[in-house]
Amino acid sequence: MADQDQNNQGAQNAANASNGNVESPEKKSGRKFIVIGVVLLLVVLAGLYYWRSTFSEDTDDAQVDGDIYQVSSRISGQVLRVDFEDNKKVEANQLLVEIDPKDYQVALEQAQAALASAQADYTTASANVPITSVTTNTTVSTSGSDVRASTSSVDQAQKQAAAAAARVEQAQANAIKARLDVERYTPLVEKDVISKQQFDAAVATARASSAAVIESEASLVAAQSAISQAQQKLDQSRFQAAQASKNGPQEVAVQRAKAASALANVKQAQAKVDQALLNLSYTRVLAPTAGIVNKKNVQVGANLSIGQDLVTIVPLNNLWVTANFKETQLEQMKPGQEVTLKVDALGGRKFSGKVTQVGGATGSRLSLFPPENATGNYVKVVQRIPVRIDFTNLQQENGDYALRPGFSVTPEVRVKN
Repeated sequence: MADQDQNNQGAQNAANASNGNVESPEKKSGRKFIVIGVVLLLVVLAGLYYWRSTFSEDTDDAQVDGDIYQVSSRISGQVLRVDFEDNKKVEANQLLVEIDPKDYQVALEQAQAALASAQADYTTASANVPITSVTTNTTVSTSGSDVRASTSSVDQAQKQAAAAAARVEQAQANAIKARLDVERYTPLVEKDVISKQQFDAAVATARASSAAVIESEASLVAAQSAISQAQQKLDQSRFQAAQASKNGPQEVAVQRAKAASALANVKQAQAKVDQALLNLSYTRVLAPTAGIVNKKNVQVGANLSIGQDLVTIVPLNNLWVTANFKETQLEQMKPGQEVTLKVDALGGRKFSGKVTQVGGATGSRLSLFPPENATGNYVKVVQRIPVRIDFTNLQQENGDYALRPGFSVTPEVRVKN
């Protein structure tokens, strides 16, 4: 049986040799090395590709973002002019809408008139302060002079009363002496020791002395009454001086308070003027920034209310990219890393950028209804984190303003150098 197999093999080899299909051992060995080399090359290329892929992270869940300005009316009024068209570009501070300013011009004139009146009141009140101060000081000084004069009058009246009392004593002493002389002369005149003339003179002297006593006593009463009057005048002067000293500063303080109140009225009137000026300036609605206008919601002749939306402006020079990377891609990602941005709507046009910040929470956690994972059927899902990417050279790369908020972007973040 073995001999038969060998014969069959030999016959087959002979047939192959006759057909030219017999391969030499060298050719078989060369083919094997080529296959091995190709496999090794593919393995090396695959390894290099995998190693190179670790240098960057990318995602297709990214969009262009930007500030959107909602322009609204800050006052009410009728529209006189609309100076823009929907989906057209406007410049910063360009007039968009003009509101009828007549009512606000009248309000401004009223506020200015009230301010002028308040300023006049303040000028008058301020001028009264020094006048009141001088008047008060004069009154206090005069009151002091009156007190001193009244005190001098009291002293003089007391001295005159003392002199009158002395004269009363003297008159009383003379009256006593004259009465005693009459008593001594009476028996003598009866005995004709002295003459009738001497006796009559003594009686006359006694009467004169009694009259002098009465007169001096009356003078004393008058002097004492003068003391009372002078004392009353002194008390009145002192009271007036005390009132002047007390009321004077109060009157000055009252005038100063009136001046301060007038100044407050001036400031209040000035505030109303400023508010009127602001309201008048609000009749011209200007574009807060350059950009494309959308959602036009105003027409000439319309009556606007405060806070009514007029138009939306989308600026094209303040854009960034919000990329939602998987949480497994953030291990080596950090702010400052360079990013290449490919915009789908522009045929893959590339822009340069850098990572600015990594979001504080996942998108699911920041959603309106965050998921509740405390359930029995929990399934682990890879979460995504919003990452902000700012354009590094937007003015030059987007000179034609081709970028728009909402465009899909494929960012490639270089996480290794």
